[in-house]
Amino acid sequence: MHYLIYYVLPFVVVLGVLIFFHELGHFLVAKLYGVKVLKFSLGFGPKLTGFKRGDTEYLISAVPLGGYVKMLGEKDDEEDEGPLSAEEAARSFSNQTVGRRIAIVAAGPVFNLLLALVIFCLTFLVSGAQVLVPEVGQVREGSPAETAGFQKNDMIVAVDGIAVDTWEQVQEMVKHHEENEMTFTLQRDGAMLEVRVRPEVTTIENIFGEEVRTALIGIVSSGAFKTVPLGPLQAVWEGARRTWEMVVLTWMTIVKLFERVVPIETLGGPILIGQMTGQLAQENWTYLFPFMAVISVNLGILNLLPVPILDGGVILILLVEWVIRKPISPKAKEMAQKAGLFVLLMLMAIVFYNDISRLLQ
Repeated sequence: MHYLIYYVLPFVVVLGVLIFFHELGHFLVAKLYGVKVLKFSLGFGPKLTGFKRGDTEYLISAVPLGGYVKMLGEKDDEEDEGPLSAEEAARSFSNQTVGRRIAIVAAGPVFNLLLALVIFCLTFLVSGAQVLVPEVGQVREGSPAETAGFQKNDMIVAVDGIAVDTWEQVQEMVKHHEENEMTFTLQRDGAMLEVRVRPEVTTIENIFGEEVRTALIGIVSSGAFKTVPLGPLQAVWEGARRTWEMVVLTWMTIVKLFERVVPIETLGGPILIGQMTGQLAQENWTYLFPFMAVISVNLGILNLLPVPILDGGVILILLVEWVIRKPISPKAKEMAQKAGLFVLLMLMAIVFYNDISRLLQ
């Protein structure tokens, strides 16, 4: 029962919400343009249950690792549709303009990004922002900060006369003052004092393990956090900022994977997501919301990759057809989709292998 509540249930909920919003994007934009939607399914494979309302059959299918929206005229080789009436032809996906078809296909990933944005905004609005306070936890030996007289537990109040509230603000200001002297206002034992320090350019490792040069003064955060309440507009701004950070981080991780900076062994799949949702659910179920937002961004960006069978691949094919002013032959599309499916299956095999290897370690 413990495994069911803390691992299976949160995993199904998180994955179900992500898939639902992705397919909802395709569905709503297709409806907006009057395209006939035949099926809206959560999951692949055999139908478990469902009902039909209007033109659309709503399904829950057996394999929960995805979903799909099937539209009239979506495939070139669908024989079961038969000859279409004039009214049906006007509602066919393939008879829409390229711009409309791209909008329908892109809506899935876009809705995943919008879901992340909404979750981040609500999280900031309800919980406020957790920020590192600008308190010194350690002064590195031989560093400019030690020479200038920084001490452990100093609270940084201002830098060059500009008030600071977070450790991130201090970092941003220092890295843009390479070897230019700066004035720090510190609070120490209730008294205020000023120290002058000249940052030095140092080589450090970034989050991808690459060596980068940046300006530092040689202090380490105490690690103390504080909660900053945010109003609605601030929450929306922070939510948008966090969503954009996740988009950039996801994209850079993909780039670094191709550059072999990030080892492929670090990739994770459904099993890893299940483990992480389980761990978060045991700590606090509310932690699942920001986690869901991060996974939603990942899902949205990955689906936009120009790999046939993914949304990005479909968009690429539509753009090619728009440029050459004629449809690509069904056979060429089929070959491209088979190639994309092969890539996808290989990727799934790798992430499952990585997940199982981590479990056995």
